[in-house]
Amino acid sequence: MTSLLPEWTAYRVVVDTAGGVIGSGKMQQVPYGSVDRDKPLIRVPFTRFAVITVCLPLLGLITCIVLSMLNHYNAATYTHCQVANYLPSISAAISLTPERYIWRFSIGLHSAPRFLMAAAYLSFYRGRFTKRLTEQLLSVLTFLLALSENVGLLLLTYVSSTETYNVHKSGFIIFIGSSLFHMLCTCRLWSVIAKYSLSAEEMMSYRHKFRLFLFNGCFCLLAFYFFRRHNTYCEAGIYTLFAFCEYLVVLSNMAFHMTAYRDFGGKEVIVATPPEGKHF
Repeated sequence: MTSLLPEWTAYRVVVDTAGGVIGSGKMQQVPYGSVDRDKPLIRVPFTRFAVITVCLPLLGLITCIVLSMLNHYNAATYTHCQVANYLPSISAAISLTPERYIWRFSIGLHSAPRFLMAAAYLSFYRGRFTKRLTEQLLSVLTFLLALSENVGLLLLTYVSSTETYNVHKSGFIIFIGSSLFHMLCTCRLWSVIAKYSLSAEEMMSYRHKFRLFLFNGCFCLLAFYFFRRHNTYCEAGIYTLFAFCEYLVVLSNMAFHMTAYRDFGGKEVIVATPPEGKHF
C-alpha cells in the first residue's frame, strides 16, 4: 500500500576544512525533520503551573460559598441546634447542588498537578540533601504526607457530609492532620536550606512558609475550639466563627502551596520525546 504521508530523503555531506565537498551519502528516509520531532510536546513555566493548580480550588471554593449564600442560605447556615448562624461551613457549602459538582470538578482537575508537584519537591530535596541522611528521610516523609493530604482532600470532596458523614469526617481529619505535618516537615527542610544558602529567594520562601504554617496552625486550633464550643453549648454565632476560621485554614493552606511559585521560578514542566535510542 502506498503511504499517503510525504517523505523526505536526508543526505549526509562531509566538508573539508577548505570548504570543499569530499563525500556524501544517502541516509534513511524519515516522514518529518528531526528538529520538529525533538521539539517538546508541552512546555509550561512552573510559575504558571503553580498558579493554575492553586486557582482551581480557590475559585471553586469562592464560587461554592457565594452560590450557597445566594441560593440556599437557610440550608447552608442550618445548625443541628437551630441557633443563629450567618456563614456556611465549607462542608455545608460543598454538599449542596450545584455547588458540590463545581467543587468536585475543581478538586478533580487540581489533584493530578498536586501529585506532580509533590514528586517535584521530592526530587528537589534529594538533590539538595545528597549527603544528609536525616533530611533525605524527612524529604520522603514530606512526600508521603503530601500524597496523604491530597488523598484526604479527595475523600472529603467526593463523599459529602450529607451522604456518609463518618467517611467525610475521616477524610477531613486525614487532610488537616497531613496538611499540618506536611507544613511542619517542609519548614524543617527549608530551615536547613536557608541556613546554608546565600539566595535571597530561598530565604524569603522559608520565611513565608514558616509564617503561613504558624497562621494555619493557630486558626486550626481556633476552629476546633469554636466547633467544640458550638456542639457543647449551642451559642448563637459561634458556628459562624468556626466557619470563618475554617475559611482561613483552607486559604492559608493554598497560600502555603503557592510558595512553589517562588521555589521553582526558573523551572518548566515539559513533555517531550525521549532521545533517539533511549527507552524508558
